[in-house]
Amino acid sequence: MAADTPVDILQKVLENEILQSAKVVEEHLDAEIQKLDQMDEDELEHLKQRRLEALRKSQQQKQEWLSKGHGEYREIPSERDFFQEVKESKNVVCHFYRDTTFRCQIMDKHLTVLAKKHIETKFLKLNAEKSPFLCERLRIKVIPTLALIKDGKTQDYVVGFTDLGNTDDFTTETLEWRLGCADVINYSGNLMDPPFQSQKKYGTSFTKLDKKTIRGKIYDSDSDDD
Repeated sequence: MAADTPVDILQKVLENEILQSAKVVEEHLDAEIQKLDQMDEDELEHLKQRRLEALRKSQQQKQEWLSKGHGEYREIPSERDFFQEVKESKNVVCHFYRDTTFRCQIMDKHLTVLAKKHIETKFLKLNAEKSPFLCERLRIKVIPTLALIKDGKTQDYVVGFTDLGNTDDFTTETLEWRLGCADVINYSGNLMDPPFQSQKKYGTSFTKLDKKTIRGKIYDSDSDDD
């Protein structure tokens, strides 16, 4: 009888792992079914009510967010509006932009998508040239810059595209990951695995930005096309 080849051995190992995984899932399901079988009608009704209450609270929270302008990416006209918007929402992403900066249009495209997906966070944009006081206070030096705000305080910044793979072709998922690193959205992916399209090519890595390291003269552009 011929000895098993390396391919045959690998196939057997994989088959064994699949069987073991299936067994674990089956045992878990059996345990859940047994737990349900052992519940009386009162316990089942209590479980049902708890789930309905959780669903009701979730829907109520969603409606509250929508009433405060969550769920859409929108422009605010003035610095005064900025303070009011930030005051009423726990998580806010504000894009400081300039009309003549091409990279701001790229950022707009991705933020429009994320605003609809992450209604737990408010997504805003503010013209940097019309908000000099706020830009000075937040030390906004490079356009585009995202101010990431939690509980009324600016916790972090995304300055230009450096943290997004250092390319104009970054994906919406990459920006989503970056916002997740700042805990300003509910991110369900792996923060230790940044989804850069060409991470090896660009050789970039994420480092939390320090406010003191933001450089450049007032309203410097991060776009080569400006």
